[in-house]
Amino acid sequence: MTHDAEDRRSIPAELRTYLAELVRRTRSVCGPHLVSVLAVGSVALGDYRHGRSDVDVVVVVEPDLPAPTLRELAGELAHPRLPCPAAGLELVVYGADFAARPSGAPGYLLNLNTGPLLPDRADHDTSGAPAFWFVIDRSIAHRAGITLWGEAACQVIAEPDPADVSAALRACVREHADGEGHLADNRVLNGCRALVYRRTGRWKAKREAARTTAAAEPGFRPLIESALRSFEQPRPATATLPAADVRAFLSWVRERLEATATPAPTPAPTPVIAPTGDSP
Repeated sequence: MTHDAEDRRSIPAELRTYLAELVRRTRSVCGPHLVSVLAVGSVALGDYRHGRSDVDVVVVVEPDLPAPTLRELAGELAHPRLPCPAAGLELVVYGADFAARPSGAPGYLLNLNTGPLLPDRADHDTSGAPAFWFVIDRSIAHRAGITLWGEAACQVIAEPDPADVSAALRACVREHADGEGHLADNRVLNGCRALVYRRTGRWKAKREAARTTAAAEPGFRPLIESALRSFEQPRPATATLPAADVRAFLSWVRERLEATATPAPTPAPTPVIAPTGDSP
């Protein structure tokens, strides 16, 4: 892709070569079925932390892409065949027909997790998959996704209905409250992001949301500040936060979300990134 100067700065330098090769391989495997390759998650929200963050990518393809092609794509992008410089790659492939309409379902054709600090998985079956991660990611993609190749994110990814986003946030906080399989600092910061979204209708980077919440809620400030300090460290060096305090905070966030379960306010439209057709 030929980025303009602003868009070039939005891709962390540590990821540029990797994402260029990811786009090249995706184009090679999917051919004319490929619609878009988008950076989402922490990269899109300007909060990528090298050594800590995953790199999140959404691929949109024509719905008639043959199933064997999805398996080939998973193999081509798997670490270490394509060495991932981030903590891991979380890549989701959607059919263009599904992606173009609001939905509260997972809806993916491929859910690929791979990388040095992620357990490998390549799922094609959405039955039993928790929908909330995908609803949140599509909302962020629609509003802030960075186009690495193809059509712009807001043109190919529909904004989920507010009620579905609200339900996804509540489900996300419930999972983090259970705690299994999640780092404590990330549980706290995700809770902050959910709370700020419910109050403003805007997606904020986790650290920004945490600082906002710490300033507004002095009772939880020590915990949130500890989570922020821990989040600055590589994953193997993350701090152990008081489990009871983390649960109490997330229970409080959950109560706030359930008390305001009506749709969050809709913000003004975000700027559109012009579509392009070359590799990064």
